[in-house]
Amino acid sequence: MGALESLKEFSFLRWLREGRQSRKLILLIVFIALMLDNMLLTVVVPIIPSYLYALQHQSPAENPVASPEVISPTRFQKIYSYYDNLTMETGKDGERGENEHNATQPAVVNATTAPGSNSSCLKDKDLLNENVEVGLLFASKATVQLVTNPFIGPLTNRVGYQLPMFAGFIIMFISTVMFAFSKTYVLLFIARALQGVGSSCSSVAGMGMLASVYTDDEERGNAMGIALGGMALGVLVGPPFGSVMFEFVGKTTPFLFLAALALLDGALQLFVLQPSKPQPESQKGSSLFTLLRDPYILVAAGAICFANMGIAMMEPALPIWMMETMCSPKWQLGVAFVPASVSYLIGTYIFGILAHKIGRWLCSLLGMIIVGISFIFVPFAKNIYGLIVPNFGVGFAIGMVDSSLMPIMGYLVDLRHVSVYGNVYAIADVAFCMGFALGPSTGGAIAETIGFPWLMAIIGIIDILYAPLCFFLRSPPAKEEKMAILMNQNCPVKTKMYTTQDYFHKASMIDDEEESRSDE
Repeated sequence: MGALESLKEFSFLRWLREGRQSRKLILLIVFIALMLDNMLLTVVVPIIPSYLYALQHQSPAENPVASPEVISPTRFQKIYSYYDNLTMETGKDGERGENEHNATQPAVVNATTAPGSNSSCLKDKDLLNENVEVGLLFASKATVQLVTNPFIGPLTNRVGYQLPMFAGFIIMFISTVMFAFSKTYVLLFIARALQGVGSSCSSVAGMGMLASVYTDDEERGNAMGIALGGMALGVLVGPPFGSVMFEFVGKTTPFLFLAALALLDGALQLFVLQPSKPQPESQKGSSLFTLLRDPYILVAAGAICFANMGIAMMEPALPIWMMETMCSPKWQLGVAFVPASVSYLIGTYIFGILAHKIGRWLCSLLGMIIVGISFIFVPFAKNIYGLIVPNFGVGFAIGMVDSSLMPIMGYLVDLRHVSVYGNVYAIADVAFCMGFALGPSTGGAIAETIGFPWLMAIIGIIDILYAPLCFFLRSPPAKEEKMAILMNQNCPVKTKMYTTQDYFHKASMIDDEEESRSDE
């Protein structure tokens, strides 16, 4: 028995050692981390507008003599009657609403007679003004992440990727628990902002880690396509999961579920990454300012920013527009994003593989055009079914752009700078966050001022106009070619379209030739 137990222990230790060196386990960790981050990012989309509206309309001053049944067990009874007007038959509440809300009561009465018409939807001033408040709360995460990213990139060069990755898990767990139990706008705002710090650690360290362990360009593209699939899965599951759980269970439960998943991811990180001591890079990478002066990196970062800015504008504005024009019940507010999430998952998987073969620059260019056209057609929907096709196009096109440009960022560093990836993926994450910071904050104000249709038209036209810039990513010059041009202007150097695999193969052949000559 003792020999059998020692054999099992030896097998377990060997499996543990092999697992820590496995690139697939590292990919799994990054996949789970991005999925949880984006589930938390999107699970609040259908919850926050309804919850904030309920908080504003459940104050004691407004309803001083209400019975405990109305306040406590069915906390969202009144807000549900606003969003789903077919259920607005409440006896005493209806009589009190007639006296206290004369401006909105006629709309409710009409709703019972004409449930399908746009004129029957609630035109509440508070509901329309909520665009700005919800937009600022949604944008707080991306704004904090935007500020944090420039510090996380250089930090990964000094201490490695493991410690920032684990720190991201801890911060994400705290943020999730805060979301579960926060009952004021300020605490929700803090929880959302705290998520930005954790997300910055996870995304920058995770993508940099993948770029460092997958050195071949084709393998790197496939791995990042899978990792972005985790992001897509989080975006896919988040809104419907949040809306259904909020409707039937309450606000706290979905966040506690995410906190439990975060604990599992943290245990996996402890097991595989062992984030106990710093593991700095062997060589000093290019600085953020050096990379920001590279025009090719700026073009790729700009495409990431503008492609994601539109969906960031839709997140706070689309649910409110649906409540205003479609009389949508709460469960539809999250389900409306399902086509975009499914197609994003499909797009990242397909073009993570195909983009290497047909040209990543071409995939990103076509993706920008398709996403712009899709945004323009979103406001033409008359009901939730009309949102399926344009939202599917939005998600699929953004998947094309992200899965093409994320590997390009690593490829540009290999080709033109030092192959250390923390800073370049900090720039990529900054671009992503700029879209999600400017999108909700400006989108909510624009939607309130000129309307949701014009908001979608503006961002759609911007994406279409930006698309031709992706052509410059077709054949970026390598660093050696650039040096040759600077040293000898008469040298007839022609720019070739490399893949990273071919580039490293040629470089190794040149090194072998030099070594053989020196031996001779």
